[in-house]
Amino acid sequence: MVYLIIVSCLWAFSFGLIGSRLSGLDSTIVAAVRLGLACVCFVPFLRLMRISWPNACKLIALGALQFGVMYVAYIRAYSYLPSYLVALFSVMTPLYVAVSHSIFERTFRWQLLACSALSILGAGVIKYAQPEGAIWVGFFLMQIANVAFGLGQVLYKRWKQAHPDVGDSSVFALMYFGAFLFSGASAIVLGNWGHFQPTGEQIWVLVYLGVVAAGIGFFLWNKGAAIVNAGTLAAFNNAVVPLAMATSLFVFGEIAEVSRDDLIKLTSGGSLIFVAIIWGRKTAS
Repeated sequence: MVYLIIVSCLWAFSFGLIGSRLSGLDSTIVAAVRLGLACVCFVPFLRLMRISWPNACKLIALGALQFGVMYVAYIRAYSYLPSYLVALFSVMTPLYVAVSHSIFERTFRWQLLACSALSILGAGVIKYAQPEGAIWVGFFLMQIANVAFGLGQVLYKRWKQAHPDVGDSSVFALMYFGAFLFSGASAIVLGNWGHFQPTGEQIWVLVYLGVVAAGIGFFLWNKGAAIVNAGTLAAFNNAVVPLAMATSLFVFGEIAEVSRDDLIKLTSGGSLIFVAIIWGRKTAS
């Protein structure tokens, strides 16, 4: 659970950084660069002799889904949404985690769905917006990202349970490689390379997002996901929402003046999510 707490705090600043510092850069190229850096960071830890080739291919495909599809759709959503709404529209991920877990286990646990619903309610209380126009495109892109990330977490958790003797760090480069293949192909086909001219500050932001937020963050998140129960994992997917919205609104100044109602919603919603996390810990895996 400590891993999930650390990453939730780490990712809280990623939303604001992407929305405020990387605007103007092509989203698919940003995704490819970030995931490519994450892959490079974990190549020194790769131990191919510890797993079979079929398992290596599974991890590559899993990385393409969990990180590649997720990140391409997620970054693209910033073209239609401010970062605090990107954070808000990620609230459905816990439900996808809970439903995926129930499907694979062939059991229906209402506690998991209830735990997810409570965390979604908490995030929804924080900020309610009536989307219209192009914002719906951003919402749809975020749901693609949510499904990919939620399903990927459950699949990796199941793979890790089947291979407990394999260290996470020794195979994680394969997942990042799969993610880089997908995002790289997307960048080649869809990317606007003529307008990809990052400034010095943007280069440093890309390095931070690739090495720290993606490389270390995704690794610790999946490591934590493999050892907690599905209810806790579902709830923690929303724990980052109030933190991300708070940093986007207050630290990065997306809303110059914050009303008293916004503060009440942030506190109330965060409390509901905290209750969901505690509940998730007590729910049997």
